[in-house]
Amino acid sequence: MAKYRVSVVIEKDENGYFAFCPELKGCYTQGSSYEEVIENIKDAVKQHIIDRLEEKEDIPSPEVINLTSIEISV
Repeated sequence: MAKYRVSVVIEKDENGYFAFCPELKGCYTQGSSYEEVIENIKDAVKQHIIDRLEEKEDIPSPEVINLTSIEISV
């Protein structure tokens, strides 16, 4: 069984949590709690990788990922 490492971004708003994987375009999910969204994104990433392998597509590896926040005055 192969192992893959991907990056995941998790955002929280008034409706719950949203997660996506930048390397796997279109791979995203949501959940009502942090724990739920983590489990959901694991499932989504796994299925996305399985689908790509079945289609003989490459699995992208994460490049350097930086996360920061900026402040903008308008």
